[in-house]
Amino acid sequence: MNKKCEDKKCHKTSIGGQAVIEGVMMRGPKKSAISVRKSSGEIVTEISDVSSILQKSKILKLPIIRGIISFFESLVTGTKALMFSAELADIEDDDYKEKKKNMTEEEILKEEKKQGKIMTAAIWGSVFVSLAFSVGLFMMLPAFLVGLLKDYLIPSIPGIFATLLEGFIRITIFIIYIFLASLMKDIRRVFEYHGAEHKTIFCYESGEELTVENARKFSRLHPRCGTSFLIIVMVVSIIVFSFISWDNQWMRLLLRLLLLPVVAGISYEFIKLCGRSSGLISRIVSAPGKWLQKITTKEPDDSQLEVAIASLKAVIPENKEEAKW
Repeated sequence: MNKKCEDKKCHKTSIGGQAVIEGVMMRGPKKSAISVRKSSGEIVTEISDVSSILQKSKILKLPIIRGIISFFESLVTGTKALMFSAELADIEDDDYKEKKKNMTEEEILKEEKKQGKIMTAAIWGSVFVSLAFSVGLFMMLPAFLVGLLKDYLIPSIPGIFATLLEGFIRITIFIIYIFLASLMKDIRRVFEYHGAEHKTIFCYESGEELTVENARKFSRLHPRCGTSFLIIVMVVSIIVFSFISWDNQWMRLLLRLLLLPVVAGISYEFIKLCGRSSGLISRIVSAPGKWLQKITTKEPDDSQLEVAIASLKAVIPENKEEAKW
């Protein structure tokens, strides 16, 4: 952050967000909002109540368990936000737009109801596919490659070094993947909104008025970012997986898969700790994620900051104490 928080207005907040297509989704303690700039230039904000199964049982709020649940809920919420933002941003199939011109209001409502059911199925399908792809590419593939290396080329390599090599390959694949994605024009736009989200939250945490001029001054690198979470997941996985024997390749892969929720839960506690504290340990833990955010966030323009501010303002509770850690 470019400006130090030294007055009593400064606070750490539990409010978080996500960049979406031509917009930003913010999630507060009671409300979530998606603000999107339409092709006409208008900013549209959709607000909904926050609901989580974490509120249904005290057991679900226990450390590690709450992280596992939050991880899967975030996947569903994030995918839903992306699809919803595509609708708000007027991203529709050209054939469907032409078809709507010749439809009655009743036919349009019926078609939209049908599209809603298709979208629900698509959301869950996207969550499954993205999770399977991520697990396969970033978790299972490195383990499989190092397993082959240990079984057939260097069988004498100690297990701990094999685990470290696996972690290095995993992080390398992840960074290359993110870098290549950042070269795409549409993804770069999303990364700019990602930067707008971080600057806006930093501005709110500083106690300053939420304006474009104020938000522009702050850093686009935030310790509670999902990018930081993913890096922490990879580091924690190295530690957790070091306790798994390398004797059986397929059993090792299965155990890694089964332990992924535990890894996610532990990582959640780390990222939550980093969000609450600004001490030395917190800065060390969040540093790798901030480095990677130099790729996953880009400097936003004023119009993108306006969208992020609109989304954030919509979820700030009247009693601002509720938004604090």
